[in-house]
Amino acid sequence: MPYFPTVEETKTAQQVTDVFRGYHHDLRIGDGEFYEMQNLTSDYYPMLASRKRRGVLDATLTAPGGMLAKEALAYVDNGKLYYNGYEIVGLRLTEGEKQLVSMGAYLLIWPDKKYLNTKDMSDFGDMENTVAVSCAESNVRYDICDANGAVIQDIATTQPEEPEGGQYWLDTTQTPHSLRRYSVSSATWATVPTVYVRIQATGIGMGFKQYDGVKLSGIAYPGESAAVKEQYDALNSTKAIYAVDPENNYIVVVGLVDVAVTQTTGTVTVSRSVPDMDYVCESQNRVWGCKYGMVDGKAVNELYCCALGDFKNWNRFLGIATDAWAASVGSDGAWTGAANYLGYPTFFKENVIHRIAISSAGAHQVTETVGRGVQNGSGKSLCVVNEVLYYKAREGVCAYDGSFPSAVGEALGDVRYHNAVGGGCGGKYYLSMRDGANAWHMFCYDTAKGLWHREDDLHALCFTQMDGELYAIDAETKQLLALHGSQGTPETAVKWAAETGLIGYTTVEQKYVSRFNLRMLLPKGAKADMAIQYDSDGVWHHCGHMEGVGTKSFLLPVRPRRCDHFRLRIEGEGEVRVYSFAKILETGSDA
Repeated sequence: MPYFPTVEETKTAQQVTDVFRGYHHDLRIGDGEFYEMQNLTSDYYPMLASRKRRGVLDATLTAPGGMLAKEALAYVDNGKLYYNGYEIVGLRLTEGEKQLVSMGAYLLIWPDKKYLNTKDMSDFGDMENTVAVSCAESNVRYDICDANGAVIQDIATTQPEEPEGGQYWLDTTQTPHSLRRYSVSSATWATVPTVYVRIQATGIGMGFKQYDGVKLSGIAYPGESAAVKEQYDALNSTKAIYAVDPENNYIVVVGLVDVAVTQTTGTVTVSRSVPDMDYVCESQNRVWGCKYGMVDGKAVNELYCCALGDFKNWNRFLGIATDAWAASVGSDGAWTGAANYLGYPTFFKENVIHRIAISSAGAHQVTETVGRGVQNGSGKSLCVVNEVLYYKAREGVCAYDGSFPSAVGEALGDVRYHNAVGGGCGGKYYLSMRDGANAWHMFCYDTAKGLWHREDDLHALCFTQMDGELYAIDAETKQLLALHGSQGTPETAVKWAAETGLIGYTTVEQKYVSRFNLRMLLPKGAKADMAIQYDSDGVWHHCGHMEGVGTKSFLLPVRPRRCDHFRLRIEGEGEVRVYSFAKILETGSDA
């Protein structure tokens, strides 16, 4: 019986992917992950889908400086502040980027140290205030007074032999000198615990209010007494104003002077100042800030907060719980960011995290955690999403829950990014940052699903969230964008793309692709193309084109070609939903 040669049937295999896991920029990635990506989203997970069209608002800026959402959008452009689309006429700002902070109804602007009351648009101006009085033009008078500014008359300079009740005596028999008041009931001279000095001059109280913390300078005693001169010199310091009467032109501060005098030379300056700070945030009705560097010729590495409920006062020290506060820290390096997290003002350096435990008694405590902090230049990446604080660290993207930071950016690969800007909305963390080649990338991290997607090359100057919409300023086009498309004019059809990693390393057999089966939704007007690259040769071979006709399976025949590995790329324009992707593989011999 003759024997005839037989040909064995080529073995085929089908690999179906129906769960798409987003962006993963590594050489070896999982099934359903993509090495490169453009304008895709996790909104329709487990499907692969294009992102929503963004909205372009009417406002096109010329020199944007920052943005913040309160009851309406506020943004800075070309040295002007706009709120709800209207310019705040009369409020001028310097050039450059700003830090905008919300505190109650107020909008605060750094480093300009300006403010706006969003409930009363006529209430705006400077946090700081300085009045300089020329003593030659308006003589400055100093008198001992009570806390309300009433001058105490007829103070005895020697102890009266037959004192009357309520009579005052300036006791100079001991150092320091003291003011005493006679009590008839106890027949003793009781020391007045707090003595006040009224400083009177035309306009000296303008722009100040009671309990403002101010710095006095230029006060000088014209006489010869060294002891009295020392008393007047002591007034040249940081003081709290206990009373102010702009109409009567005086302020009242704590102090004691043996002699009431009128100063006729020099210039007396009263100044309420706000410290220069690198980063600021609001927490528990206070503004908190940090500073590293040289201030007035001194090296500082400090944290600050304003008086309770008063963003204008950073030097009010009355010894009560509502005082302003400052503290030095010992950690090395510049500050890189600040945020209010879970009610704790949290300040970052590249390798240290400082949290402030706010005390109702004013004894605030600073804690230090050595760990991955915010990368220098990425302070705007700090954003709280679903009660977790996310930020760009030097080594990657981190999530911080108040204990220790943890990495969440492994999918971004080993690309070094910097100058990150972050925003959050709808449980997603958006991150715009620049790579080593100075190319910008816009990523989105779905915090619930743990998936990254790359959108495009948007260079966001800043983000802010309002009413379920995330707004951004495009630093290149100067356009104001609504990323979810609920506001503004929708952009044109979105161009999207997805490129797989290397496929074919799972077995040693040589493979070739016979065809693809792609099930997808491609509405009318949308289109998609498929391409394949063999053995990392850098050449993409077009293998299919699809036009929008609805939901169906597309059979894409590919000319069989033996290879060790390959990449697939699908790209298109318009809306797309990919339900599943099947690869039909045929295995050849090892030869």
